[in-house]
Amino acid sequence: MRGDAKVDHGIRAAFALIKGGPLAPDIRGVVNFIDKPGGTYVCVSVTGLPAYRPATDGNLPIGPHGFHIHEFGNCEAGDPSEPFKEAGGHWNPTNQPHGNHAGDFPVLFSNHGRAEMCFFTDKFKVSDIIGKSVIIHESPDDYRSQPAGNSGKRLACGVIKVL
Repeated sequence: MRGDAKVDHGIRAAFALIKGGPLAPDIRGVVNFIDKPGGTYVCVSVTGLPAYRPATDGNLPIGPHGFHIHEFGNCEAGDPSEPFKEAGGHWNPTNQPHGNHAGDFPVLFSNHGRAEMCFFTDKFKVSDIIGKSVIIHESPDDYRSQPAGNSGKRLACGVIKVL
């Protein structure tokens, strides 16, 4: 077997129930992960997102919202001013520069608090992400700042589990 070959663990689908933390308690949603040939299909449906607010006075904008897989499946809020720190950083199993992490996802656009999106990624299979977490951030990811894209505070979290 090649060194970069993936082992098939038979897991074909997973989900994460998203729940808002102290900074955005109304956020609720689900992220579904489905194995497809060559990668994974990801679908998110979330409500309760804060409305867009442009950057002002050197502060980051609110929205569109950064959306990532993080290293650890720990969604304990912890410090209310800096929630979900125990989820660790962006999941980056191949040590890529930011913008090319396996856990880097497109941003979520709030439409009166609601966002829905589906996309395909070839960076992982479902079995690779069980036990990791999904985080929704306050601000958009810039896909270049190292190591995490300057996407602001963590608003919501969900642990990825086998469906």
